[in-house]
Amino acid sequence: MADAIYMKTWKDAAERWQEETQHKRTADEDVRKLAWIGRHLDAYLLKDITADVVRELAKARKAEGSGPSTVNRYLALVRAILRRAALDWEWIDKAPRIRLASEPKRRVRWITPDQARVLLDELPEHQQHACLLALATGLRQSNVLGLRWRDIDFRNRIAWVYGDATKNGEDIQVPLNDTAMSVLESRRGRHPEYVLTYSGQRLKSINTRSWRKALKRAGISNFRWHDLRHTWASWLVQRRVPLFVLQELGGWQSAQMVRRYAHLSPSVNARYAAEIDRELSRQTDC
Repeated sequence: MADAIYMKTWKDAAERWQEETQHKRTADEDVRKLAWIGRHLDAYLLKDITADVVRELAKARKAEGSGPSTVNRYLALVRAILRRAALDWEWIDKAPRIRLASEPKRRVRWITPDQARVLLDELPEHQQHACLLALATGLRQSNVLGLRWRDIDFRNRIAWVYGDATKNGEDIQVPLNDTAMSVLESRRGRHPEYVLTYSGQRLKSINTRSWRKALKRAGISNFRWHDLRHTWASWLVQRRVPLFVLQELGGWQSAQMVRRYAHLSPSVNARYAAEIDRELSRQTDC
């Protein structure tokens, strides 16, 4: 029996991991990662997967153009499975030590309202509507593309993003401004379930050739779809929206995530600092 356990392969471990974690919000993402990892590790016995083998896996991922953060997510999954194989399933004596690479600080790339208008003019209608909703609400790509009519409360001008589709696992109530409402009204009647569609089918991807060509025609470089969320947050901060309000609107669990936008509006802090003047002047008057 012990010999049989030590003959377990990476494929065995990956399959058991998926069985035990299918309730996770990131289960689908794990399936996608494991499909790629499997092409490199499926034939390995677990006991033969060493730190050197994992380093070669990391090199293969880098060779496909992945940055440090993406490589780390793959390595973290491998590490988690090997640890469970050792500690819970007892399929191996010890998991190899897997070190993650240093990651650069998350960037904040945003565009100006003028640049956004140029980009919108270059996009086909279905992508223009998706872009407008992202800029109007700050929703992530998956939440914008997955928006359903049943999630929208037109009377109260609210859209709901439920915990199984959010990064922090909590429901988000999204206020719908005039821009968002205008887009939604223009999409009514096009599809019975989803807001954003193309040729009668749910819009599943936005990083297409037409998106990239529109960026090029608009003269915007080094810009990803997620940067629309950065743009939304940056505009709000520059309009003096307090960071705690931005955190609530954007559904960030950590205030640290929101502080990266603080430098965009130093005048806000100056305005609050001026409150001390009122106190001091009142003391002087006395």
